[in-house]
Amino acid sequence: MSKKVQVAKYLFFDLFAAAASWILFYIYRKVYIEPQYFGTDVPLEFNNRFFLGLIIIPALWILFYYITGYYSNIYRKSRLIELGQTFLTSLVGVLMLFFALMLDDFIGSYKNYYSLFLTLLGLHFGLTYIFRLIQTSRIIHRIHNRKFGFNTLLVGGDEKALKIYKELNTQIRPAGYKFIGFLSVDESEQYPLEKHLPKLGSIHEFSGITDQYEVEEVIIAIESTQHDLLSAILTKLQNRTLTIWGIPDLFDLLSGSIKTNGIFSSPLLKISNGIMPAWQANMKRLIDVSFSILAIFIFLPAFLLISILIKLENKGPILYTQKRIGRFGKPFTIYKFRTMIHNAETNGPKLSSHHDDRITKIGQFLRRTHLDEIPQFYNVIIGEMSLVGPRPERKYFIDQIVKIAPHYTHLHKIRPGITSWGQVKYGYASTLNEMLERLPYDMVYLKNISLYIDFKILIYTIIACFKGDGK
Repeated sequence: MSKKVQVAKYLFFDLFAAAASWILFYIYRKVYIEPQYFGTDVPLEFNNRFFLGLIIIPALWILFYYITGYYSNIYRKSRLIELGQTFLTSLVGVLMLFFALMLDDFIGSYKNYYSLFLTLLGLHFGLTYIFRLIQTSRIIHRIHNRKFGFNTLLVGGDEKALKIYKELNTQIRPAGYKFIGFLSVDESEQYPLEKHLPKLGSIHEFSGITDQYEVEEVIIAIESTQHDLLSAILTKLQNRTLTIWGIPDLFDLLSGSIKTNGIFSSPLLKISNGIMPAWQANMKRLIDVSFSILAIFIFLPAFLLISILIKLENKGPILYTQKRIGRFGKPFTIYKFRTMIHNAETNGPKLSSHHDDRITKIGQFLRRTHLDEIPQFYNVIIGEMSLVGPRPERKYFIDQIVKIAPHYTHLHKIRPGITSWGQVKYGYASTLNEMLERLPYDMVYLKNISLYIDFKILIYTIIACFKGDGK
């Protein structure tokens, strides 16, 4: 099943339900509520206000569902949880519509407000959930009948891995794990799991194997108490779009950190499930795009003036492009105003410093005020960057950093940013050592990422721009 097709189906039926509920609610108002106010029948006319609502309101519902993360993981839904989520989002959405549009309705008595509210809530929730229930049930049915599954890779081949494989492969109601093979963690002549699954290689060959077999989920079949080994494995896995599961130990069970939605599945600990709640991640993306579009319009005069000044001072292009490493380790082209002389790196990659003679006069001003970053709003709009996130580096320097700090690759779990906690707390790095000194700040951001932290970083960045303390 194509994920895009399935998401499109959910979107279509959610739009249809929102539109149908609005039409039925409009008819209810005209036929039953307004006659109580006017004392006579009211003609059922579909005016411009009706059609405007028919366009805008379903679109707002879809935006609301997107923000709450409903479409983010369509293959791992629980019908019971979906019932509660649909009711809660319907309740909140109808409350907002009620106070925005219905308080000035023509009503015979205050009791009509209760009728209006409950009718819209009942129509919207009922129609939305019935279509979702049908769609979700079809997907779950196909998973339980092994007609659909997720390409799953086991890390480990010993008796523990074999036990997990047998438990998951003989479930009464399969959870969708479609095992394609396993990776060895240590060298051994024989692996118990090899009688059931092919050995595809070792953990060191992980990257190529996941691409070759289109792996979607990974189960790490070692105890979570083996911290050093687990940390080394996670460092290799974390910069990819994978769902990662591990085996909980006794401490995990006693501390209550194990949560599961299924009563037939084995107790696996979800190690990787995104680092922000779905609603915050979606809201962060909406803010990124909205703010960047607004910023481009605001800075358009400055863009033109800076372009002229760059051309007048030094020959060469206005914009400087460079390959950087972004989310999930994928390279992308970053755009900045050129602040150095043309062909400044003819002798190879080199970090800039305060007294770098390659920097032009206008370039020094742009760097101090961070105005050289303006073109990166385009990178944000197309999804390569975020407003806030670890600053992207070149592969040349990353290769040197990971030799000393392998955990650096964890930063690739999120989009790089125009500004970062490391940049606010430490500033730009002029040497490899300074990059390593800035790294802990970015790691702290990764573990504490939230919209609240993003707003604080943006505020301090704006203050730094006005102070002109960049370099």
